[in-house]
Formats: sequence, C-alpha cells, structure tokens
Amino acid sequence: MNTSPRILRAPRITLAIASAALLVAAGFVFAGPLHPPAGPVTSTYKTLTEVEPRIAINAANTPGDADSLFKITQRGSYYLTGNITGVIGKHGIEIVASGVTLDLMGFDLSGIPAMGAFDGVSLGVGNLANITIRNGSVRAWGGDGIDVNFSDNNLLDGLRVQGNGGSGIIAGTTSTVTGCTAFANTGNGISAGFGSTVTGCTAQSNIGDGIFAGSGSTVTGCTASFNSGDGISAGSGSTVTGCTASTNFGDGIQVNFDCRVTDNTCDSNGFSTGDGAGIHATGTDNRIEGNNCTDADRGIDVDVAGNIIIRNTCSGNTSNWEIAVGNVCLVILATPTVAAISGDSGGLSPGSTNPNANFTY
Repeated sequence: MNTSPRILRAPRITLAIASAALLVAAGFVFAGPLHPPAGPVTSTYKTLTEVEPRIAINAANTPGDADSLFKITQRGSYYLTGNITGVIGKHGIEIVASGVTLDLMGFDLSGIPAMGAFDGVSLGVGNLANITIRNGSVRAWGGDGIDVNFSDNNLLDGLRVQGNGGSGIIAGTTSTVTGCTAFANTGNGISAGFGSTVTGCTAQSNIGDGIFAGSGSTVTGCTASFNSGDGISAGSGSTVTGCTASTNFGDGIQVNFDCRVTDNTCDSNGFSTGDGAGIHATGTDNRIEGNNCTDADRGIDVDVAGNIIIRNTCSGNTSNWEIAVGNVCLVILATPTVAAISGDSGGLSPGSTNPNANFTY
C-alpha cells in the first residue's frame, strides 16, 4: 500500500500550526498596552502656529496705511503667500521695526507705470537693525527696489531686482548681500554701506555703478557688466577679489585708499565712452595684485604715489599702464615667442625672474 501522501501531510500541518502560533505571539509583543495611561486624552498633533510659526503678509496681519500696501510693525518672521502688484502713491511693503525677517517665497513684487517714487520694500523709520529679506523678485517700482539704507546689520539673499526707478538694492551699513542679481535699474544696481560684504552677486546694465560698497567692505566673486558707471566701486579700506568687471562705461573696478584689489578679471571697460580703466586707484596705500586687465582705455591707472602694483598682466589696452611717480611697480614687456610651442617646453623667458613683476603681453 502506498502511504507517501500521508507521510508528507503531517509536517505541513505542523508547520502551519507553528506559524500561526508565532503570529499570535508577535501580536502580543507588538500590540502595545491594552490600558491607556491615566489622565485626560490630549492631541498629539501640532497646531497651525507650530507647523508655520511665521506670519503671513496680508491685510489682516500686516495692514497698510496711507503710503504702503502692507506694513510690518512688530519684530518677527514674515512671508508672502502670493504676488504683489503696486498701486500709485504707495510702497509695496513698509518695515518700521527691527529684528524682521521677510521671506518673499519666490513671489514677485511688481510696480506699475507712473506710480511715483515708491519702493518695493522700504523702511518707514530710521535707526533700525537686523533686517533680513530673501528669495524673490522686485521690479519696476518707481523708487528703489529694496531700500533698507537706514538699518544696520542686514542680510539680503537670493533677490532679483530689475527695472526700478532708483537703485535695485540699498543694503545699509554692516550688511551682507549674497546671491543677488540687479539688472537695468536707474540708480546703482547694488549699494552696501560701510563694513559690508557683497558676495556672489551680478549687476548688469544699471545706469549708475553696478556694485557700490562703502569703506571697509569686501566684494568677492561678483560680476559687473554693461553698467553706465563703474562696474565695482569700493570705498577706503575695502577688498575686491575674484570678481569680473567687463564692458562697463566707466572703470571696471575703482578704489580709493587702503584697499586690496586681487585676482580680478577686467575687460573692455570704458566701453562706449572710451574713458575707463580696468582698475583705477585714486588714492594711496592700495595693493593691486594678480589682476588681468585687457582691452580698455587704460589697463591699470594709479593716480597718486604710495601704492604697490605687483604680479598683474595687461594687454590690448590703449595705454596698458598709467602709474604715477612714487609707486612700487615694475613693468616688463614680455617678448612674444618666435616659434610655435608643442609639448612641455619652448618659447622665450618673460624677461625677469622677479616674482613681483607686472607683465605686458
């Protein structure tokens, strides 16, 4: 008699019973307590304020007044929930309190024709501090795009300002302006007060200077082009480094006293006017080092004595060097090669072993 089916069935039944037992045991282990803790039942969900602790800009939270669509009167963190279109005779958002952070949330503040000299974002009073404005577009206002001039220690980040009747951004003293773009504004593209930092910004086709920074400021990694004034202008004791200034109607970079101008690229400045330098120092005690200045009216122009000009290169300018008497500056004319160079050697020595020499090529 064949008994093989009966022999195989028993282990399957045993396995099924064991699996069921394990599932039951797991249920007891992971089901948690059957009796809730003593006390009233409370919600475990967050309130709306906890989820979004900031304050929305709207007529209820930030009502405007005679000269503003919206007005921030208390410190805190605020945000836009939609675009804003200007009206005649009013600023877009007016701030009258210190310690305000305004997030534009990527929305657009847009002015209208004939609205008057009113700003997209403006301060209603002076002597404020710690204003932050970030992440949005401000364009076509009759006045400035963003003006926080009478406030200290501000942050302006990730803003695009275009076609405003005044300056694009006026940042105030000891401020940081980062990652902003200013295009085709009637005044300066970006202005920052003394002791400020401007980094990673672009200023193009503004009627004034592309970027203006007050004394004791740092301008780094910025691009300024096709501005009707200077590309970058910095006050005394400032540093301008790693920037590109090209095709500005005035100077590419202009500094006054006690500045450090290093590792910049300046090309075709003095565009249209025929009167501009790649780098122009009007005062003393400046260090101008490691820059490349090409195709301008003047490559490097130093008006007075008492500066050091080292390791720069100039080429293709109407006058490559205009250096006043009494400056530390050695200029070498590098002789062009007389044969093609292929591989790892060839050509002629640039003419000096002095590591601080400047070269015309």
